[in-house]
Amino acid sequence: MWKQTLVACYAVLTGVLMIATALEHVRGTAFILDTVYRSSWFLILWLILAISGTVYAWKMSLGRRVALLGLHLSFLMMLTGCLYTRFWGIRGMVHLRAGEPVSQFMELPDRTFRNFSFELELDTFRIAVYPGTQTPKDYVSELSCRMDTSEFDGVVSMNRVWTVSGYRLCQSSFDEDGRGVWLGVNHDPWGIFLVYLGYACAGLFFVLFLFGRRTRFMRLLRHPLLFRVGLVLLLVAHIEPLEARRSVSVLSRVEADSLRTRQVIYQDRVVPFHTLAHDFVVKLTGRPDYLHLTPEQVVGSWLLYPDEWQYEPMILVEEEALCQALGQPGPYVALADLFEENVYIPEQLMRREQALHRKNSGVSSSTLEQAILKLDERVGLILMLQRGSLIRPLPADGSLERLSPFRVQAELFYQDIPFARWLFPVLLTLGLVAFFFLMYAYVRPVRPSSIWHKGWQFLNVVASLAAVFHLLGYSLRWYIGGRIPLSNGYETLFFLGGCLLWLGLLLGRRIYLMFPAGVLLSGFAFLVAHLGDSDPQITSFMPVLHSSWLSIHVSLVMISYALFALMMLGGVLALLFRRRKRVVLQLYLLSRLMLYPAVFCLGLGIVFGSVWANVSWGSYWAWDPKEVWALITLLIYGAAFHDQSIRLFRRPLFFHAYQVLAFTAVVMTYWGVNYVLGGMHSYAG
Repeated sequence: MWKQTLVACYAVLTGVLMIATALEHVRGTAFILDTVYRSSWFLILWLILAISGTVYAWKMSLGRRVALLGLHLSFLMMLTGCLYTRFWGIRGMVHLRAGEPVSQFMELPDRTFRNFSFELELDTFRIAVYPGTQTPKDYVSELSCRMDTSEFDGVVSMNRVWTVSGYRLCQSSFDEDGRGVWLGVNHDPWGIFLVYLGYACAGLFFVLFLFGRRTRFMRLLRHPLLFRVGLVLLLVAHIEPLEARRSVSVLSRVEADSLRTRQVIYQDRVVPFHTLAHDFVVKLTGRPDYLHLTPEQVVGSWLLYPDEWQYEPMILVEEEALCQALGQPGPYVALADLFEENVYIPEQLMRREQALHRKNSGVSSSTLEQAILKLDERVGLILMLQRGSLIRPLPADGSLERLSPFRVQAELFYQDIPFARWLFPVLLTLGLVAFFFLMYAYVRPVRPSSIWHKGWQFLNVVASLAAVFHLLGYSLRWYIGGRIPLSNGYETLFFLGGCLLWLGLLLGRRIYLMFPAGVLLSGFAFLVAHLGDSDPQITSFMPVLHSSWLSIHVSLVMISYALFALMMLGGVLALLFRRRKRVVLQLYLLSRLMLYPAVFCLGLGIVFGSVWANVSWGSYWAWDPKEVWALITLLIYGAAFHDQSIRLFRRPLFFHAYQVLAFTAVVMTYWGVNYVLGGMHSYAG
């Protein structure tokens, strides 16, 4: 009974979370908070899960296995902390104006007022900006607090919470005149303590669960069947070169090269002029060069000969339907083609599409509308260049520090080498060749002194050089941007590709399958990074993203995604070779082995993300779609550990099919939330 109740409740809860994120996208956050996350029935569902899980664990005699018992008790401790927060935690907002003491705050969601046990006053509020720009780097509120007969000062800023008498104050918003601020208020010392204690205990017991003397993980690691398995994937790529269409006046190469190292302000950073010119050309054409001209020549020519270049068809139009609507053959159009008697044609097309949606009561934008917006962004870039707002020289008074010659050369070197574009064809080819080497060894056993082994070593050397090349590119991007590159889709995919490559190299020394699998997956990661972001830029972080918690959080989650991807590929291969029982069993053992560190990294990544949220917003969980789908992914993969209770997971083919389907949760967590559902974690906004 308890087992069936636990499994049913687990499945229902996972399904409810999935449906809730979809409904939130349609009905809004407020609706789903009231209907699901804050409802009584949702709380009862969690309580049933906790009670049935506890009783079933007792019946299974987990008390004899200290690490496993401690791990499950840690989960109960987290749920207890969340329960305390739900009923006794206080969350609200307080509005402060300079020189006006405040002793009350508004409690949410009831919007009733409660008294502090102290008095707060705003001394000053300031916006720290990036040097030479108006882009915010941090929001800083300097406060005074009076309690009984004592008075003391404190500072609240992004990722810096001030705690007064158990009340946690975090920066939320500010008034337009800069003399007032809104601070988030959170009073939940015991709830946070229990949740954090649960985090610490879960991490400790999971490590003991992994590396105990007789644990299943250690037995899997020493299993003799983990040896050789092959992998096959096929990529067909088509690249259409950009051809020169006409002759226009061009800035000479000598004059253009003299601009290359000039320092300007761009994207809230001091950069060489080449960085701005490179992004300009890539944005307009989708390629790093045009007509075999350097980026400096293109930008300089647009400035010197705008009357000629406005007729040059170099603006990329990605949708064929938009080309037809513009009456152009495409895929490139000229600036002059977009205007007709001083009327901007894309704007007319956008109004027509929006009117059509209103008529049909539609709420989502069409593919044509999205293409128009992208085209408008490219046109806006040209207009900014012509108006002089794109290129911002350094101030002459020396108030802004110039880049050192070494840093300038480092950025030029990075911009001149398309790391992702060079890595993906090499790694995809290397992975396929490694696969055929393995297939040959599988069909015909080879000797240690044969050419096969020398060829295999050569492939490992090439992959190692590619890994070092990736590390160079990633380190350069880190050095140039002044922060860890994990802020957008391109950077996380570039990091993921490196993780997969290094995992393939390290694990491939013991398990031959891991080498071609890791290399192929890293090649695909670099391919998607290259295709999905045609103009990767090194931009400054939003104030809330200046946190070391963020770096650890994203790194751990991306490593778990890399392991889940390898498990998915192993599942695909096992289903293809399902008649070969030895291969299926080898892949089953390998996937079970990777399941442990993958779930551990994902869980630890969620923990660090929770701590980051608590430091930034005063709340360790907000039911954001990204958070919810990360939890869903953890629940789905966590179920696969329980093969003692759910015997289906003991069947290798079922386990492999489950891993293939489970990976859709990873895809949804990364791409679906980022680009469809939205939320605080979305790259789409």
